Amino acid sequence: MRASRVPDALNTICPYYTMFPVEFPLHQLRSARRNDVVLDPFCGRGTTIYAARKLRLRAVGVDSNPVAVAIAQAKLASVTPHEVVQAATKIVSCQRAAGVPLQGEFWKRCFDSDVLRTLCVIRNALIENCATPARMALRAVILGALHGPRNKGVPSYFSNQMPRTFAAKPRYAVKFWKRRRLRPPSVDVLALIRRRAEYYFKDVPALVEGEVHCADSREFVAPQHLRASWIITSPPYYGMRMYIPDQWLRYWFVGGPSEVKYSSETQLAHTSPEEFADQLSEVWENVGRNAVPGARMVVRFGGIHDRNVDPVEILRSSVTSTECGWRLVTIRSAGLATSGKRQAQQFKRRLLEPMEEYDFFLRLDS
Repeated sequence: MRASRVPDALNTICPYYTMFPVEFPLHQLRSARRNDVVLDPFCGRGTTIYAARKLRLRAVGVDSNPVAVAIAQAKLASVTPHEVVQAATKIVSCQRAAGVPLQGEFWKRCFDSDVLRTLCVIRNALIENCATPARMALRAVILGALHGPRNKGVPSYFSNQMPRTFAAKPRYAVKFWKRRRLRPPSVDVLALIRRRAEYYFKDVPALVEGEVHCADSREFVAPQHLRASWIITSPPYYGMRMYIPDQWLRYWFVGGPSEVKYSSETQLAHTSPEEFADQLSEVWENVGRNAVPGARMVVRFGGIHDRNVDPVEILRSSVTSTECGWRLVTIRSAGLATSGKRQAQQFKRRLLEPMEEYDFFLRLDS
């Protein structure tokens, strides 16, 4: 199928660690038929979901991280920039009291006091009700602007100086700001939301049927009419389990605590390669139950230097131990982690050299 020619701004609405270039799922789905359904059981920020929308294919995404789900849900929203700004304006105009985090110096130095109060008003309203496309889009717009670098012109982010891809931990951030005498910017919250909404939602692909769920892919059950013909995904690489701690500030905005949470009980276990492969196998088993006979699955997988294991063996083991009919057709090199926005590349401070990644092609025989 041919992808729509609208710009891909929406796909970049918020940075997130686990991502591959949109060209990857677009290429894999080039032979999909009009009524096919696409499933991504580790959807992350929703690149596969967005690719399916560009191809006018129905899509289902699943992820256990609420931040990832919030970003991916916006990839299915069909709204205008005006509707996004209107939703924000309506929430702010209510001016319902909203408590602000008070722990330590971080919150005072991260955000201007008026900015933080406004963000907390919007946060509370979206936690209470984020069921409309406009509110889903607004939530993703704010997640993308919540923290990032300062520039000399009009502010692009709400926070004091910080990386845009991950949130610095409070102690380090405070020390950094103090040393450089950096103060949080005074930002017109609604104006910043307007600028971003006009950029990300000015041109979006046509509306398609789709769903994104915050759930465990080992247990998720898709509606009968959305059983998948295609599964395009990239599970966490063995040893990568810092998604919520590294996204802790965005996690706070979607309803999490106002301090760093290091628990990873909703993720696959990384205690040993064998246990990780076993739990990954449970995902493939459940994916098979949510797919039609003959479904095709493409899995991108690799490794990180922190764990001296063979990623090919882990993924192969997870597939061969399934009993639902997945047949491994072939394995191809996907190149090095420095080529495109890859999972392993996000850990480049610890990489000794680029690591090879692999694409696994499978078919459901029964």
